[in-house]
Amino acid sequence: MAAFPFELVSPEKLVFSGDVQQVVIPGTEGDFAVGAGHEKLISALRPGLIVVTDAAGQVSRLYVRGGFADVSGAGLTILAERAVPAADMNDAAFEAEIKATEAEVAAATTDADKIRASERLAQVGDARRAIAA
Repeated sequence: MAAFPFELVSPEKLVFSGDVQQVVIPGTEGDFAVGAGHEKLISALRPGLIVVTDAAGQVSRLYVRGGFADVSGAGLTILAERAVPAADMNDAAFEAEIKATEAEVAAATTDADKIRASERLAQVGDARRAIAA
């Protein structure tokens, strides 16, 4: 399988940079896979797992809280609100994510914001179950 450049950036640091064979991304409209030669697109991300298969065939999983994916002729760039190795997302880490998202629900002032925040809370729970599986 052909490789292409991929960078995953969070506000704190460059999380990953290198050539990969495939990246599975939790888009807001559903999961999608990006491989070499993928059509250009931009997608918002929901809380979930990014599954990266690097150029050597090694698979790694990372939790992202949200952000954007940009597929271009230059490769794939993901700008994540938060990105950490899935193995680092223990019960305490997910409880913190849930509390932060519950605060977003409580702070929402419009019905649309409440719906989005509630959906995000459910997505954090889905990610927690996916990592535990």
